[in-house]
Amino acid sequence: MLCLLRKIALTTIVALTAFGNIGSLANARDITVFAAASLTDAIQTAATAYEHETGDHVLLSLASSSTLARQIAAGAPADIYISANQKWMSWLEDQNLIVSGSRNNLLSNSLVLIAPADSPITPIDITTSTELTSMIEPKDRIAIGDPDHVPAGIYAKQALTSLGQWDVVNPRLARADNVRAALALVERGEAPLGIVYRTDAEISQAVKIIGTFPKNSHPAITYPIALIGNQKSHAAGKMLLWLLGEEAGKIFSDYGFDPIAYTQAGTFTK
Repeated sequence: MLCLLRKIALTTIVALTAFGNIGSLANARDITVFAAASLTDAIQTAATAYEHETGDHVLLSLASSSTLARQIAAGAPADIYISANQKWMSWLEDQNLIVSGSRNNLLSNSLVLIAPADSPITPIDITTSTELTSMIEPKDRIAIGDPDHVPAGIYAKQALTSLGQWDVVNPRLARADNVRAALALVERGEAPLGIVYRTDAEISQAVKIIGTFPKNSHPAITYPIALIGNQKSHAAGKMLLWLLGEEAGKIFSDYGFDPIAYTQAGTFTK
């Protein structure tokens, strides 16, 4: 049986052959990557490494997965899309806007509760008995990505609902346009608590992690990646394979993500 990575390579290359000769990848090209805001630091580092290795120029557009998906659907010139959840990738796939066979799960993450670094709030175990609103003042709010469309906020709503907290917490939320905006509210002390991805919390010296939401309180946090259906650059396919590979996996791991492809293949360890 072919290993996972070989399957990934074959399905992606088959998809790419529909666009022409892969040999043209030798020429330097511009590649536009639309990536979820929570990937900001990791994807910037990965893009720089890829540019140095290949000579291709990587253009990054970083925002909420929902914002990026809607821009793609409206015709934005993206080559690669990385979403922070399956919903928005599936939304694009349902509209035939991604290349068939190119969709793969790239990374995984976890959901945490944060507070400003100088907060007197101490770490807790988050359970069904946890009352988040009892940890803040009556006029304070908890920062999260808008649960109506931001993946981190959607996961937060699912976790809080599972823990029996949503109805109480919902009126006390500060809804941000993306997870990095929610992180910024806590960093600036404008919100005493926030719910973000672990990777966001770990790159900030201005916040601390108070607790981790149980994995069974929300669906697995995965980041799917795919080529966009209207892309014409063969170089995009080459970069997608690189992002699924070991070198990029090590970069993502350094930023706290779990690189799914190599973990499942058993050929990469953190």
